[in-house]
Amino acid sequence: MDEKKVLSASLDAQRNALLAICDGLSDEHLRARLVPSATTILGMVKHLAYVERWWFQDVFEGRPCDYTISDDDWDADFRIEPEETTAEILDLYRTESEISREIIDNHELTDISVNHTQRPRCTLRWTMVHVIEDTARHAGHADILREQLDGQTGLGF
Repeated sequence: MDEKKVLSASLDAQRNALLAICDGLSDEHLRARLVPSATTILGMVKHLAYVERWWFQDVFEGRPCDYTISDDDWDADFRIEPEETTAEILDLYRTESEISREIIDNHELTDISVNHTQRPRCTLRWTMVHVIEDTARHAGHADILREQLDGQTGLGF
C-alpha cells in the first residue's frame, strides 16, 4: 500500500473510532462534563470538525471558512450550544471529514499549502499526520470519558 493510502486509512480509523465511541450514548451522556474542564465527548467531535476544516480547507487550500471561535472565545468550538443537536454535530463532523477526503484525493503528499495564515507553509503529508495526531489524541480522551459513563472502552467498539 502506498504512503498516501496508509495515511488516509490511519486518519479514517481515528475518525471511525471517535464516531464509534459516540454510538449508543444518549444526548445527555454525549454532553456530560465528567472532568473539571468543559470537555465533553460531543464537544470534542465538534472541535475536530473544525480541525478538519481549518487544516485541510483553510490552511492547506486557502479557502475562506467560517468558525465558531473568536479571539475572545477560543473554546467555542468545544462548547455545544443549547440549540445545537447531536445529529447536527455528528453530521458536521462527517461532512468536514468528507471534504477533507476530497482534498486529499486531489493532491499529492508533497503538495505545499496555499496557507494565507501566519503559520509556516506545510505539505499535505504534514497536514495529514498532524490531523491524525490531533484526532487520535481526542479519540483517546473520548474513550476515557466513555469508560466513565458506561464502562465501555475502545476495545469494545
